[in-house]
Amino acid sequence: MRYQYKSQLNARRRRHLRVRAKVSGTPERPRLNVYRSSAHIYAQLIDDTAASTLVAASDLEADFASRLADGTTKSDKAKAVGQLIGERAKALGVTSVVFDRGGFKYHGR
Repeated sequence: MRYQYKSQLNARRRRHLRVRAKVSGTPERPRLNVYRSSAHIYAQLIDDTAASTLVAASDLEADFASRLADGTTKSDKAKAVGQLIGERAKALGVTSVVFDRGGFKYHGR
């Protein structure tokens, strides 16, 4: 079982490198990077030309728990993180992004 996990992790890393070779963020259209762990979800808007993170959101933030009711699913958390990063991006004046799926499949959360 241990070796299967390593090969899955290496496969995701290879997929991520393929995606990153094609996707790059600019100040006008930053890269939306999404990372999904087994329990949490993180999102960042990244300007690759300046190598800086413009905005970040996560379900681990202190004020995030007030946005959700008890007994929420991971999909509900992902939706709330998406809304939060959208609000923060609009406050910065960002209207379009380049999506970086990070080697994960593009479905569900």
